[in-house]
Amino acid sequence: MTARRVAPLLPTIALAACVPASEPVGTSVPVPVAETVQPIRTPAPTPAPASMPPSAVSSRPQVFTFAGELTQGGFLRGTVPGGAVSVKLDGEDVAFGSDGRFFAAFDRDAGTNATLVATMPDGREIRSPVSISPRDWQIERINVARTPGGASDSYMKIRQPELDAIWASRQKQTGAQGWQQEFIWPVKGRISGRFGSQRIYRGEPGAYHTGLDISSGTSGTPYVAPADGVVVLAVQGYSLEGNLLIIDHGNGLNSAFLHSSRLYVKEGDVVKQGQHIGDIGMSGRATGPHLHWSIKWHEARLDPLLFTGPMD
Repeated sequence: MTARRVAPLLPTIALAACVPASEPVGTSVPVPVAETVQPIRTPAPTPAPASMPPSAVSSRPQVFTFAGELTQGGFLRGTVPGGAVSVKLDGEDVAFGSDGRFFAAFDRDAGTNATLVATMPDGREIRSPVSISPRDWQIERINVARTPGGASDSYMKIRQPELDAIWASRQKQTGAQGWQQEFIWPVKGRISGRFGSQRIYRGEPGAYHTGLDISSGTSGTPYVAPADGVVVLAVQGYSLEGNLLIIDHGNGLNSAFLHSSRLYVKEGDVVKQGQHIGDIGMSGRATGPHLHWSIKWHEARLDPLLFTGPMD
């Protein structure tokens, strides 16, 4: 995992002003101030109580603080500037609690720069640039043409309702707080497929691998919840995923577990980190028993390995 260190930088303030045509010359018109403030990297903060007194909120510095993995497929956990009324990451709404804690993340194909923007009660914006390091993905170049054609109409009659159910499950807001935890491995074994790996067929890219495949060598091996959450989907027999489980960890973060031989929880169940939730299998489209574990924050696909660190 990336080392945590404190690295405060001085803010740069940019002012802008304009006078509407209807105002007499010389009239002062107050305008919001846009501040560009470097975020401060800190050790991962300890989760605060669910409710905090107003004095605690207002006493927080007006700067983003964070810890996390600033790379493609990575994430941030931190606190928003004290008094902020809304926060966005490159236009995507970022939820935060009364304690100011937030979670945000970067897609596998994210660019090298992003901006956190906090809007203050007086209309000011505190803008904090974030540099995102690119990844050296596992790319396999194949000197054959990609298979032409797409899914058949008959297949999509089966597949579309499955996709709709998966999408709907990921829109649910359960209030889960697992996003604040350090994730654990759901199961340990051989990593047979890495997040972000991709094949390119004579210059035409295929879809990249959206999760991490973990093989125990046999069906029936138990796997556990990597963090606290609420089950938002637990289904059997999907055409691609087979027996599929999706857990909401809160703040837009969720985990999906594919190809299970058996599920031990149902939709609506509250699960705790380390709880046995399913067994490895090869249901759906799988060539052998393994657990496909994927993580998303809203529409951003994330690398599970960055949440856990190397397997022991």
